[in-house]
Amino acid sequence: MSSQASNIIRFLHTIEGLKRTKRTGWLDNGIKEPESIADHMHRMGIMAMLVDDPSLQRDRCIKMAIVHDLAEAVVGDITPHAGISKQDKFNMEQNAMNGFKQLLGDTTMAQEIVNLWHEYEEGKTPEALFVKDLDKFEMIVQALEYEKSDKKSLESFFESTRGKFKHPAVKAWVEALYQERQESNNIKK
Repeated sequence: MSSQASNIIRFLHTIEGLKRTKRTGWLDNGIKEPESIADHMHRMGIMAMLVDDPSLQRDRCIKMAIVHDLAEAVVGDITPHAGISKQDKFNMEQNAMNGFKQLLGDTTMAQEIVNLWHEYEEGKTPEALFVKDLDKFEMIVQALEYEKSDKKSLESFFESTRGKFKHPAVKAWVEALYQERQESNNIKK
């Protein structure tokens, strides 16, 4: 087996951790069967496919959604409540991404993965801003699903994102989700 093929296999084994690593916010809130990081990234990729906005490079958004948390395969799911500064978190994740690039070689594919991650982190392009909206939106969709399945309030997740969405399509989805949550809460009473 070639060394490049061997390194790709090592990379795939490393990112397999995304399938096993449960999202910290759900664990911290006592969710019985929380989603993995890979679950979160997968649904974001599907969400990116659902928006018809000619001003966005849709394929770029889909790719960005599936790589935006790739570094967490190495550093774990670090939440804002972990006591780690944003800069330290960024440095740890950047080192992980650089490690992936080194492992995969300075190939076009490795560069694309790392560049998409950097673009997301910088949050300056329309695509990155859109995917950041998807990141927050996927979280509150999941929060509502856990409120229903685990019969507990996860209001802090909704509060942490309220008023922060920018893309019109995502804003519309958020309003529909809030409406569903309101109706679901009215049924429970």
